[in-house]
Amino acid sequence: MRYGVIEQMRQDYPVPSMCRMLGVSVSAYYAWRKRSPSKRARQEARLETEILAAHQRKRESFGPERLQEHLERHGVHVGVCRIKRLRRKLGLRCRQKRKFKATTYSRRDLPVAPNLLQQDFAVSAPDQAWCGDITYIATDEGCLYLAGLKDLYSGESLAMR
Repeated sequence: MRYGVIEQMRQDYPVPSMCRMLGVSVSAYYAWRKRSPSKRARQEARLETEILAAHQRKRESFGPERLQEHLERHGVHVGVCRIKRLRRKLGLRCRQKRKFKATTYSRRDLPVAPNLLQQDFAVSAPDQAWCGDITYIATDEGCLYLAGLKDLYSGESLAMR
């Protein structure tokens, strides 16, 4: 931990001064720099990349338990507590599902459009009857609206906006 602090700040402050302040010898700090990463550190680095890749692959929707199952299926054996710790370290959180919000505002005082088809969707020629619908598509930037218009005879989509 102390060596990591010295490593981060060595561009701004002299190494011997920081070593004196933190109570470590300069030679121990340089020995630490030469040392190769431990087996545990190498495992942690590999697990971090695996967890990050799985998190992105599953569109940030898996929590630690499901992430563990997913990693097990791909040959990576790791405990839930370790996954929780590494996710916390990486700052990964799964997306929370938002509560459904009704978007229709039904005002009773407005007139209702007449039902001209009377639920009879069988038509004998093109362009006799069209139907349309609108839907909402949730994206990262917000909600998009998709409206479509379809000919009931041919089933052809006439317009989408």
